[in-house]
Amino acid sequence: MATNSVKLLVVWARPFMNRVHITLKIKSIESEFIQQNMLPKVSFSLNPTLFYKKIPVLIHDEKPICESLVILHYIDDAWLSGPSILYDHYDLVSQGKDAIKATLEPVFSSLVLLEDAFKNCNKGKKFFGRDKIGYMDVALGYFLSWMRVTEKMNNVILLDEAILGLYRWAEDFCADSPVEDVIPKTNKLVEAAKDLLPKIRANGI
Repeated sequence: MATNSVKLLVVWARPFMNRVHITLKIKSIESEFIQQNMLPKVSFSLNPTLFYKKIPVLIHDEKPICESLVILHYIDDAWLSGPSILYDHYDLVSQGKDAIKATLEPVFSSLVLLEDAFKNCNKGKKFFGRDKIGYMDVALGYFLSWMRVTEKMNNVILLDEAILGLYRWAEDFCADSPVEDVIPKTNKLVEAAKDLLPKIRANGI
């Protein structure tokens, strides 16, 4: 049975943590957020097997759970009182594992594949086969904040009404209250990116 002893190791500018943060809010789970530095590795005592690149880390009753998508499954299984984000999505997973795997990669060239996946499974609803945000929406929506940063920093448009289904999904997803409260503002992320990128290159990351 899930308890209230929940901590989350995060770096605010890292998009993967948004997946977990949104899910915690959907499930109404109170948790302590422990901010980590941008570049140093995660504390060995809290996360002995994985390094910084694996953030976020959920710590439940002193047990670390890593990898954002694994964490989503764990939260949905451990806290049954809130709405499930997994329900109604197993049929989507079974229909096209190869296509879904492609869309899960945070690569902007996969937007067309993601649009196709959305059209195939949305069943006329706002989200991926559901009227409310579910697992696939959270799993994929994490990239939207950094996509906007890429657009602004490179003066390009990656997602517009030319990809209408995905465009509307992104608008609805970002406007949903659990998401709106979590995703960092674009300008703040742009400043973080300007500061972080030179450090990443200098450290060979």
